[in-house]
Amino acid sequence: MVVEDSDDDYDIMMEAFSIYNNVKNPVVRFEDGKEALRYLNDLSEAKEQSKDHFPGIILLDLNLPGIDGREVLRQVKSNERLRKIPVVILTTSQDERDIEDCYAIGANTYIQKPVDLDKFFEAIKQLNEYWFEIAILPKE
Repeated sequence: MVVEDSDDDYDIMMEAFSIYNNVKNPVVRFEDGKEALRYLNDLSEAKEQSKDHFPGIILLDLNLPGIDGREVLRQVKSNERLRKIPVVILTTSQDERDIEDCYAIGANTYIQKPVDLDKFFEAIKQLNEYWFEIAILPKE
């Protein structure tokens, strides 16, 4: 799942994933925190739910219109059924307060989006290698 309001950043991310990633599940994108939370809360509240519908990972921008990424992170990590989903903050902010706050709330990783296109591709490649090839994630 990708929560990203910038079309350019999303397109670059998807291009990099198509090159470096063998993800078998579809990527679901939301452009603001409200949409993302509605989707996640619907999943969490469904009586008959399949674990297959839960995102395996959430790539989350902090600076979103409306409900920002910090609040999305806060709500995901405070929800019993959602908190095990790894959340990777992928943002332009390098503010120490943002970094500290996100980890305190429960972010699994914090990555500053590189401005340079080649470095952005390399960051996505490394993110892919770690989360989809090295890390062992919970079943739920």
